[in-house]
Amino acid sequence: MAKKITNHSNTLLALMLTVLVTACGQQKQEPGAAMPALPVSVVEVQPTSVPIRAEAVAQTEGAKEVEVRPRVGGILLKKLFQEGEPIKTGQVMFQIDPVPFQIAVQQAEAQLAQQKARIVQTQREADRLKGLLDTQSISQREYDNAVSDNAVATATLLQYEALLREAKLNLSYTSVTAPTSGIAGRFQFSEGALVSANTSLLTTIVQLSPIWVRFSLSDSELSALGGQLTSQNVKNIQLVLSDGTEFPESGKLNFSASEIDPALGTQQLRAVFENGSRSLLPGQFVRARVTTGTRDGVFVIPQTAVLTGDQGKFVYVAEKDASGKEVAAVRSIQEGGWEGKNWVILAGLKAGDKLIVDNLIKIRPGAPVASHPFGAPPAAANQASAKTKA
Repeated sequence: MAKKITNHSNTLLALMLTVLVTACGQQKQEPGAAMPALPVSVVEVQPTSVPIRAEAVAQTEGAKEVEVRPRVGGILLKKLFQEGEPIKTGQVMFQIDPVPFQIAVQQAEAQLAQQKARIVQTQREADRLKGLLDTQSISQREYDNAVSDNAVATATLLQYEALLREAKLNLSYTSVTAPTSGIAGRFQFSEGALVSANTSLLTTIVQLSPIWVRFSLSDSELSALGGQLTSQNVKNIQLVLSDGTEFPESGKLNFSASEIDPALGTQQLRAVFENGSRSLLPGQFVRARVTTGTRDGVFVIPQTAVLTGDQGKFVYVAEKDASGKEVAAVRSIQEGGWEGKNWVILAGLKAGDKLIVDNLIKIRPGAPVASHPFGAPPAAANQASAKTKA
């Protein structure tokens, strides 16, 4: 019985040693096995053209911002407009008490009539003395005085005519009209208030269409755009609103400073935009996007593909090594700013490069990769799945 147990134990021991030797053999083979290729998505890059442009913070302002003040003083009787509503040129906005000015007109008319009568009288006297002079009944001096009185009366008539025109003009000023079209501002007084000529600010009118947009660009931004901006070299100006949308109308440069502001190092600029919908209001902060031309032969790549190292920005591309295997290679790049959410690359890539856009954290220079078009499933993963099913 003891002999049988011993033989059985020897058999089990032999089997265990066989399994152990087999496992050790497998473990010795694994370190020598090739590293599996990392599946990565790639985008084949091709040169393209992008606009040469820059953005700057800007602020809108009315093309015309007019202060409405009375030209004559008096009691403000009525407000004849709605605050915040459109106003047309010549529309009556306020009525100042006209009675004192109507009286002034009547007084000027009376003075004018009196002076006309005076002219008739002096003319008649001059004619009478002319006959007496012919008969030498009076001296030449008496006749000359009569003629001078008539000339003085005629000149005074011109003075009274001017006073009448002034009185009528002041009477017309009691109806305060809009000097320009636009949107009426807040009424600064109340009906019944006493206002002073040329000093009391009644309200303001702001013209919304067209509307102006003021902004400035630094010296470096101007250099990137091709130099100092003028209406001749600016091709297009777009507004980006606070919510990120673009204003539908394009603008034109209507002012550019002739020098760089020494305090800020910027060039002051202004653009004009049609604003028929009145969606832009004075005082809004927007972004002005200025385009001066196009840059050809550049590459536009996803933001996620660009990495930053000690030597600057770089990307990974998938290419064949000397043995024909596909590996990850590092390419240093020169970026040229943003185009939407993508980077513009000026140098470092060539047409047809397979740009790696994912698994960038796991990639090392020279590491084997298995590339597949961005958005398509990895081929290696499909093969592994097929082997598992089999």
